[in-house]
Amino acid sequence: MKPVSRSNDSAIFTIGGMHCAACVRRVENAIRELEGVEEAAVNFASEKASVIFDSTKISLEEIRGKVQELGFKVGEIAKDLPAGEREIVLAVGGMNCAACVRRVEGLLGNLPGVRQAEVNFAAGTAIVRFDQGATNPEQFRAALEGAGYAWLGIREELSTDREQEARRREMRRLTAEFILAAVLSAVIMAGSMPHMFSWLRGIPHQPLLVVLFALTTLVLAVSGRRFYVGAWTSLRHGTADMNTLIAIGTFSAWLYSTAVTFLPGVFASPGGEREVYFDSAVMITALILLGRLLEARARSRTSDAIRKLMGLAAKTARVIREGEELDVPIDLVVKGDRVVVRPGEKIPVDGVVTDGASSVDESMLTGEPLPVEKGPGDEVIGATVNKTGYITLLAGNVGAQTVLAQIVQMVEKAQGSKAPVQRLADKVASVFVRVVIAIAVVTFAAWYAFGPEPAFIPAMLSFMSVLIVACPCSLGLATPTAIMVGTGKGAELGILIKDAGSLEQAHRLTTVVFDKTGTLTRGKPRVTDLVTCKGVQEDALLKLAGSVEKASEHPLGEALVQMAESWGLKLNLPERFQALSGFGVEAELQGSAVLLGNARLMAERGIAIEELEQEARQLLEAGKTVLFIAENGRLIGLAALTDTLKEHSVEAVAALKNIGLEVVMLTGDQRRTAETIGRQAGIDRVVAEVLPGGKADEIKRLQEQGRIVAMVGDGINDAPALAQADIGIAIGAGTDIALEASDITLVQDDLRSLVTAIGLSRRTMRTIKQNLFWAFIYNILGIPIAAGVLYPFFGLQLKPVFAAMAMAFSSVSVVANSLRLKRFRTELSSR
Repeated sequence: MKPVSRSNDSAIFTIGGMHCAACVRRVENAIRELEGVEEAAVNFASEKASVIFDSTKISLEEIRGKVQELGFKVGEIAKDLPAGEREIVLAVGGMNCAACVRRVEGLLGNLPGVRQAEVNFAAGTAIVRFDQGATNPEQFRAALEGAGYAWLGIREELSTDREQEARRREMRRLTAEFILAAVLSAVIMAGSMPHMFSWLRGIPHQPLLVVLFALTTLVLAVSGRRFYVGAWTSLRHGTADMNTLIAIGTFSAWLYSTAVTFLPGVFASPGGEREVYFDSAVMITALILLGRLLEARARSRTSDAIRKLMGLAAKTARVIREGEELDVPIDLVVKGDRVVVRPGEKIPVDGVVTDGASSVDESMLTGEPLPVEKGPGDEVIGATVNKTGYITLLAGNVGAQTVLAQIVQMVEKAQGSKAPVQRLADKVASVFVRVVIAIAVVTFAAWYAFGPEPAFIPAMLSFMSVLIVACPCSLGLATPTAIMVGTGKGAELGILIKDAGSLEQAHRLTTVVFDKTGTLTRGKPRVTDLVTCKGVQEDALLKLAGSVEKASEHPLGEALVQMAESWGLKLNLPERFQALSGFGVEAELQGSAVLLGNARLMAERGIAIEELEQEARQLLEAGKTVLFIAENGRLIGLAALTDTLKEHSVEAVAALKNIGLEVVMLTGDQRRTAETIGRQAGIDRVVAEVLPGGKADEIKRLQEQGRIVAMVGDGINDAPALAQADIGIAIGAGTDIALEASDITLVQDDLRSLVTAIGLSRRTMRTIKQNLFWAFIYNILGIPIAAGVLYPFFGLQLKPVFAAMAMAFSSVSVVANSLRLKRFRTELSSR
């Protein structure tokens, strides 16, 4: 991949008209060759292209134009926008001419905060890009209705509904073309064998052939048109694809049969018989259309996860404006709106509860079946369900910024990405069609030279069979269909996978490294012991420590503050506070210099700890974290705290070890405490007293030993280690999901999801390998058989009709095998 420049932009757009892996390769190469394009990935299964480009050198329209120049249809474009900006598609009614277009563009473009407005008269839409802080869709509605136009609502930047409608139209077209081909195929086959049907025996042979010619020409012109148009487009650009093979094969059968029909003296056999292959041409067309129809239906199921996620979103919201409760479409909710949610309703947007209390079902996000209690000040997430109470919330994230929308975007991005394992298939696809045509020509020549008389007939049949049996479609579908189903299934199970590369890498893991606090443990320690030096009172020690830690957000500090407040102690904020990463904190409190931290901090500052050393050792051996407290250069006491393992940590660690992975715990905590927690969790290797900056170095050391390492942390504090690891895995819940901080995000705060994620990766990669094996082996065996290698031994020659059946089956079987991933649950096979 080329380096990414700072002026980079990115876009995702749909591409129609691709029929095989060769098409994918052609589009990718054409885009990548454009100056300013950094990277391009085309997904055959989802029919989408993801492009990274330098916007100072090339525009989206130029990229779009290049794809259209190749003969493909380009759909709508979704563009990454700067922070604070949003792009929406408005459906506008009442436009009658080009003058209306200019008028609507002027109305919208002149509103404050609107960056761009483009109107499509034919589609009845307006694409508006605007600053969310300066304007909102309500103002667009007022401007349009004030000018006499109809507001028909907002469509998403890449509308799933419209995309599905386009797919449905294509399915209807395919179905109609298949029915025509199938019905006329039956008639043509009957006409090709008149001796088998008494009602045809009286019809003269020549008029019957003319009728067959007319019907076959109709089928190829209507049902087979897509193949010929595609082949011609490829030819004009000096390339070849699946359409080329089908077009040459069926046209050869039609051309030979037409010549036999109208030039009987030239092509009649010595006995005077005239054999035509109109039935082969139409049957091949019908079977390939049937294969594409079945394939399209199966492929549509690979996007079920996206449709399910999109279906979770609320369609309307009840907002309070000018003292009234109004039901408005979800697109019209803006940040800062007060939203009312009644019992049993979906929460429409992300926000914070301002009034009322309720229990909220967050299972769509976390997978946890038990509702979560919410009250004033608590955050809620759009698409979760308000179970019992009547609440009012302040809208926060709306539109594309909601947690659900980000998850949908992440899944779409992952489904559109390309796994490294597909490189082999791409390389094969780039030369596949040319090689197949060459093999077909050689096959024709060999049969014509050495085949039985009349040699031209078996030569032509073998030529057609080789062309038809070859199937780059299955090569193109092998990886993306499995990736789409696998990442979609992951989203259903609360596992968000950033891209196909991460999914592939996860199955190679040899070592899993855990952070301790908040990952293996609950991250909510409690104070268990206070030990004071001679002449110091416990409440004075706790008040001093609690006051210092009041300025801290560390879990250990919060535990000291909570205990001090529970004792009724009045805490003071320090005048000066500094966190010493990996050591503790230092502060100035009411004229005193205070240090609170581990033994290394005390040693560094020259503070003797011998008075409490024995007590500290005993507490450390019990698996507790010890914090020494010093005031004005003298030790005054210590606090011992403990954290407990999460409910399923031991089970998850055991499962990881059972499947052959090494498990390591990496923590900045004191060694004895860390080793105790490690023993409780079942972890043999514990690396303790590591500063935050040194965690990445520890990961690097493991990688230098040849290990493939996953780092599991919170996605924020462990960012350097997550970035260094081969796979960074963040554990989050609710609005704390670190979508961009990791390669894989586990939505549920449950380490068993990690075992599920690795299992899903292994199952997906096994499916991809199965798909690629069958795609390759199908062609490795199918092409020689079609060429006639079995004829000298068994007298068998593969008919073109059977070749078409086999080709259609190969594509459908690859998609069907990928769809088996939808049955994946949480069990992890050890194989």
